[in-house]
Amino acid sequence: MGIKTINPTSPGQRGMTKSDFAEITASKPEKSLLKPIRKTAGRNNTGRITCRHKGGGVKKAYRVIDFKREKFGIPATVKTIEYDPNRNVRISLVFYADGEKRYILTPQGLNVGDTIVSGPNADIITGNALPLELIPLGTMVHNVEMIPGRGAKLVRTAGAAAQLMAKEGNYVTIKLPSSEMRMIRKECLATVGVLGNAEQKNMKIGKAGRKRYMGIRPTVRGVTMNPCDHPHGGGEGKTGPGGHPKTPWGKPALGYKTRKSNKHSDKYIVRGRKR
Repeated sequence: MGIKTINPTSPGQRGMTKSDFAEITASKPEKSLLKPIRKTAGRNNTGRITCRHKGGGVKKAYRVIDFKREKFGIPATVKTIEYDPNRNVRISLVFYADGEKRYILTPQGLNVGDTIVSGPNADIITGNALPLELIPLGTMVHNVEMIPGRGAKLVRTAGAAAQLMAKEGNYVTIKLPSSEMRMIRKECLATVGVLGNAEQKNMKIGKAGRKRYMGIRPTVRGVTMNPCDHPHGGGEGKTGPGGHPKTPWGKPALGYKTRKSNKHSDKYIVRGRKR
């Protein structure tokens, strides 16, 4: 993938960058692997906004991705590499030897015509999925399961990869892209390789309208609101928050931990992402 710069024919184009989509080989998705997406505009079942700054956006369909890779021992051939509007990494349409079609996430170096396979007997090559216990230490992997058979939950974004650090007993320690080190059951599957489209993080949106295409509505600063709308609001002229910054609902906005710990999962963290 490469990034191309747009000629500044308008203020919105100045500074905008786009993908050249050089790796894309098909423009239309596989119809049998599509599902509709119902828009919520950030509202719950009672119609109240529970997630702000959502709404609009380009209509799109969901591509069903195979995160489980449970077809052991059956080779699959990569037929196309496609754009997925629901994620920042490219997806590959693979045809299994038994005739089934599935989408997988595309790692760097996987091309049309390549053959991949999953299972304990698979080779250590890009695109193959194996149990963690059978992957050598130091190998870069993605699409990592947290619970055997549940499907991959970790390392699924563009350019991401985890590294195997240690094996002890029934657990394998991996280093995640956030620098967190976590123990995972040795039976969990992971796919060999680093995910592609790593240049995506260097893209520049360029204009507000492009954010609206993505379904993201404008975010208004609290200090510009009225006192009835935000704790930072009110005052004559420009004024600061007046005390500690707060959310619209009066909770501390900086440094205040709101995330609940998961005792069933956090006990497997060897080293946290925040040193």
